[in-house]
Amino acid sequence: MKTIVKKSLMLTLAIAFLGTTAAAHAANSVKGANQDVSEGTVTAAMIESDANGWLVVHRTNKEMKPGPVVGYAPVKKGMNQDVVAILMEPVDTGEMLMLMLHGEDGGMKTGVFEYTLGAKEDGPIREDGKLVMDIITAQ
Repeated sequence: MKTIVKKSLMLTLAIAFLGTTAAAHAANSVKGANQDVSEGTVTAAMIESDANGWLVVHRTNKEMKPGPVVGYAPVKKGMNQDVVAILMEPVDTGEMLMLMLHGEDGGMKTGVFEYTLGAKEDGPIREDGKLVMDIITAQ
């Protein structure tokens, strides 16, 4: 009986430890889909962020490098669904857009998007050295 109780306690502790470890490291992610942007908006279906930040819409191309910012929207810490960014300039059908997670760090004002291409203020978030982003095509 003692062996069963001991094994049960060890299993409970292992599960508790693993659950704590997983919860302590919420993976940042961005999920989008090809979509109609003719109304001047683009939507990220889901964004998970370990801190408050920004959904930033960059132009991109087949080289998959982030280009100029054409829209952004605030993101709260945790799970965000259907995050809508208003486009600041027209995007044509067939253009590729990079939906990227940016942080709220390094700027002068909290809640004000201060990033410009290449700057550190409100800059891109990276996981394992890779940008947290998804690429979609405007339809």
